[in-house]
Amino acid sequence: MVIGPEEPQFAGVADKAAELGIPTFGGVPRSLAMIEQSKAFARALMWKYRIPGRIAFRAFRDINEALHYISSAGSVAIKPARQSGGKGVRVFWDRLAYLRDGVNEAKVSQVLAVSRDMAAYDDIDARIVVEEAVTGVEYTVQVISDGKSIIALPPIQDNPHVFDYDVGPECGGMGAIVGPGSSLPFLTQEEYEESVEITRKSLDALQRETGLRYVGVLGGQFMLTTYGPTLIEYYSRFGDPEVLNALAMLNDDLLEIMEATVDGRLSSIKYSFKRSAVAISKAVAPMGYPHNRDLARGRSITIDIDRIRKLGCEVYFGSVIEEDGLYKTLGSRAVEVLAVGNTYRETYEKIENCIAHIKSPDWQLIHRRDIGSRELIERRVKEAERVRAVYKWRRSHGLGRVRIDWVPGGEITVYDYT
Repeated sequence: MVIGPEEPQFAGVADKAAELGIPTFGGVPRSLAMIEQSKAFARALMWKYRIPGRIAFRAFRDINEALHYISSAGSVAIKPARQSGGKGVRVFWDRLAYLRDGVNEAKVSQVLAVSRDMAAYDDIDARIVVEEAVTGVEYTVQVISDGKSIIALPPIQDNPHVFDYDVGPECGGMGAIVGPGSSLPFLTQEEYEESVEITRKSLDALQRETGLRYVGVLGGQFMLTTYGPTLIEYYSRFGDPEVLNALAMLNDDLLEIMEATVDGRLSSIKYSFKRSAVAISKAVAPMGYPHNRDLARGRSITIDIDRIRKLGCEVYFGSVIEEDGLYKTLGSRAVEVLAVGNTYRETYEKIENCIAHIKSPDWQLIHRRDIGSRELIERRVKEAERVRAVYKWRRSHGLGRVRIDWVPGGEITVYDYT
């Protein structure tokens, strides 16, 4: 059995499958899935086992304690402590004194919003996580684990903002890129290997903490920051749309890899990835997604699948149903389109031509035209070069090893990054 989404993991479906003797991939027991379910748990685990890529954080159950802390905390990211479908994360930069009152008001508003959202959940202790704010280029590293060995999939860059140029609300992901081969244009091989090692150490720590074998996928959402590769959060499953791109690069049988993972013989599997290809995936969604899903629901979509396939792309259905030969939206990302090619220019033109054959007679559809474009890739490369220069200089001079965190009336916390 293969368990894909996170909520069945959080509910203990994999635990029940184990009781029944059903071999299961991707549905790790709830105590292991906690690395995704609770951001506070994941952060605490990294600090306990001194795993690189960690950042300073505070977790709160009491809303008043969180409000007191953020009033003097400076630049922070405020998140729901529980995984909630990628919603609710906001970063606040407190760098200009004349804007401080306005920024603090926005922080308070975010804490209250997160508290309201978390009221629906009672399966973790902490409610709100406040982290130090970091900036840089995001990417994802996913590994398949049988509890002893791992297969590291190629690094993927997801694009979570709804609109072009990284504006608009964050959502489940509007598309991703990978390539050439097992690389990204802005990421060095050394940075990729460091990210894989962070993920492997997190797996080892999680298994030591729980005494259980991790069978499935651990995906790390990373950011290349002035610390170097930095862990933002973990997923105890394949990420979407990242998995489309990663598996498009795989030359071998995924089912064989899954079976070997469940049997604990992953180290015996031979596998390879396409060496020079690139892949671009893009989501098509109805206008209104992600914050006004009622507005985005019930819209008609026509998809010329035959034409799209002739042009060299594949369509993967998401939040749609079929009624009388028409597809109707359910309020989220309707479909995803995948293209594979030899260069980004070729692949970009291919996927844009294919998306032109997905239409709605009664509503506006949206997708990110800039994903995979030369302009966006060049911007990512420049941003990576900037933060790379900083973190390499800091490392060479032994800087950034200690952070002291204190707000008036609160305790002093020392974060040792060594």
